[in-house]
Amino acid sequence: MYTGTKPILAKRIFWDVDFHQLDYATNASFIIERVFEWGDVQDIRNCRRFYGDEKISNVLLRAKSLPLQTAYLAAAVINRPLTDFTCYKKIQSNPQHSHY
Repeated sequence: MYTGTKPILAKRIFWDVDFHQLDYATNASFIIERVFEWGDVQDIRNCRRFYGDEKISNVLLRAKSLPLQTAYLAAAVINRPLTDFTCYKKIQSNPQHSHY
């Protein structure tokens, strides 16, 4: 599952937590979601190397509150349709009123 050495990730992704206290096993979902939302291409690559595509896919598909643009990115990276994502289903089931 994990390659052993911690991935090199930008500290700016985790601006609101103590970066050095992150537990990469316990907080895997939090870390993966944050990297896809705020990380750059290299951060995503490093995250994928560390966690593996299966873990990444499981976390992203089950995430309840990814921004739509992050869901689009995740769909492209893991090669799954947007309709498979829990966050997308949630958005679709709760449409916003149009502004006139």
